[in-house]
Amino acid sequence: MDLAYLRAHPEHLPTFLTHQRIRETPVTGGSICTASRLTLDDGNSVFAKSWPERAGRPVPDGFFTTEAAGLRWLGAAASAGGAPVPEVVVALPGLLALEWIEPGEPDPVAAERFGRALAHTHRAGAEHFGAYWPGFIGGLPQDNTVVTGQPWSAWFAQRRLAPYLRMSADDGALSAAEVALVEQVIDTIDGYGGEEPPARIHGDLWPGNLLWAADGRCRLVDPAAHGGHRETDLAQLALFGGAPYLDRILAAYQEEWPLADGWAARLPVHQLHLLLVHTALFGATYRSAVAGAARRALAG
Repeated sequence: MDLAYLRAHPEHLPTFLTHQRIRETPVTGGSICTASRLTLDDGNSVFAKSWPERAGRPVPDGFFTTEAAGLRWLGAAASAGGAPVPEVVVALPGLLALEWIEPGEPDPVAAERFGRALAHTHRAGAEHFGAYWPGFIGGLPQDNTVVTGQPWSAWFAQRRLAPYLRMSADDGALSAAEVALVEQVIDTIDGYGGEEPPARIHGDLWPGNLLWAADGRCRLVDPAAHGGHRETDLAQLALFGGAPYLDRILAAYQEEWPLADGWAARLPVHQLHLLLVHTALFGATYRSAVAGAARRALAG
């Protein structure tokens, strides 16, 4: 099986893997899926993801096809200067295979290039908040329901904050005091801006979902793509230690498409989404981070 054959017959990949006709090398780093590098007969490689048997449940319907749809949608902006994504080679219910990108090291030049490209991706826009495909973030479902005529603030509160707050509270990952803090943010969400039209966002843009490549271009990977607020992506880049050269990324972004006044003070509101996803997925380990972001948001 070579790359041309795989592109023409993606449905055959599971059969070749079952019969060990492809060299498979494990790839580390993912917390949800099992990942590997597949080396094909012509020497080309692809990056493959599958649902792990250890998960104890079947792959959710649409999990990999949703990721593929998000990558293609983000990638459509690349021709107009947007951030590149790996090519989707195979998108099956239980398996996703992407173009293999040779990894590299971030540097200031690549960071500035990425900041400008991300601004172009966001500016490509979306018809509505949400998306026309099911949503997932990590291994959790995410409500991508498209609603017309609803401001960003209400949409974000109802579909990005409240569901994961409920999950986290129900599982005991957050105390009553922390739940009350987040509820205050939700109750005052109208004050956090949202008058911009929907942007084309990655939606899960913590630093681990940046693939710094050997060619000097940073790829977007593992998206939870949808129409949202562009400040959400920028806020997530600052989480969990922050993206390399984040100051250069933000400065280049601002040169390309300046952000609205007060954007820096609003970042904790946007960060709450991904932090609540983490308490829903991983429990009380992220409890203090949720409380801190809520307090910073309320302090304005």
